[in-house]
Amino acid sequence: MSRTGNQLARLESEEVARGVRLLLARPLLTARLDHDGFDLIRRRREPIVKWFDYYCGWRVHVEPRAGYARLFKTTQRPDRTRPAFDRRRYILLCLVCAELLATPTMTLDELTTRTKHAATDGIQFDPARRSDRNAFNDVLTFLEEHGAVETDEHVRADPTLITRLLAAPVPPSTVDTIADLTRETRYDNAHRSLWQRHSVMRRLIDDPVVYKEELNASQLAFLASPAGRKVVQTGIGLAGCTLEERAEGYLVVDADAIATDTRFPDDDNNAKVAALLLLDRLAQGPAATEDLVEETRELLTKFRTWANAYQSDGGAGRLAADGLELLHMFGLARTENGTVHRLPAAARYAVEELND
Repeated sequence: MSRTGNQLARLESEEVARGVRLLLARPLLTARLDHDGFDLIRRRREPIVKWFDYYCGWRVHVEPRAGYARLFKTTQRPDRTRPAFDRRRYILLCLVCAELLATPTMTLDELTTRTKHAATDGIQFDPARRSDRNAFNDVLTFLEEHGAVETDEHVRADPTLITRLLAAPVPPSTVDTIADLTRETRYDNAHRSLWQRHSVMRRLIDDPVVYKEELNASQLAFLASPAGRKVVQTGIGLAGCTLEERAEGYLVVDADAIATDTRFPDDDNNAKVAALLLLDRLAQGPAATEDLVEETRELLTKFRTWANAYQSDGGAGRLAADGLELLHMFGLARTENGTVHRLPAAARYAVEELND
């Protein structure tokens, strides 16, 4: 291959890797919100689609004219630790989407009124209540961030993008349970290696850290085999990431931080700062949640101008809870019977003392 051919091949591999990571961070990516990212995915559509299909069993749909790319991430083990909303906001999201599918353009007041009237059968939505207004605004912000609506004097929805929000392998109206909703029949009669490859790669690229104790015997056997290890390392390498393995588990690292939808540590987020400080306390040994709340209270007392949203009655408990939730989400701590334990992956954030 000529020098020019090598450069073109390297450029393609770099762009494919970036496109994969862009979709991992934002599974519904629109040209309006990220023109350059969408243009890259549009140009490298074929290898990106093939990567997700082969390594994860996930479908990617790219619509150049409509200006969006959708990665349909499915799983047979829904992660309840990282919901987009609470139950109330999920209900409001469904109501708002139903109204916008029926009438894509309307005023904000009209959408509010129609949502209120649609909230029946024990579901209450009262725009006069501040908590309900906040929940309603959170739903609209979510839809805006995904490019499904634009708001100014009016709310303008894209019905196609609204229907693309759901990534379930089967229509919800046809099933009775969550287990049925997430079931993928493609694995019923498939060779075991297909499920092994997809299930392992999904965990590795979608979870902050994967502990070996969380994998079953079949998945561990796949990772231990030369063929399985080669598949995993090749796939992760093609995505522009590296695989770190420790005695306890695995961690996929994106040095450019493109693939992650949230970062840790993050000095601009009070809860993440608190989480990092709680990790430092947990390095001394397991701690009761009450002790961590007290640690947080002392922190708020010492720094009166920091974390203003938590500088009120009950603020220490809320900040400690938010920090612990982040530690659980990132696989850095686990709470059992009221006691918080530091997990092995937390060693990456340990403060090292410098010797003179």
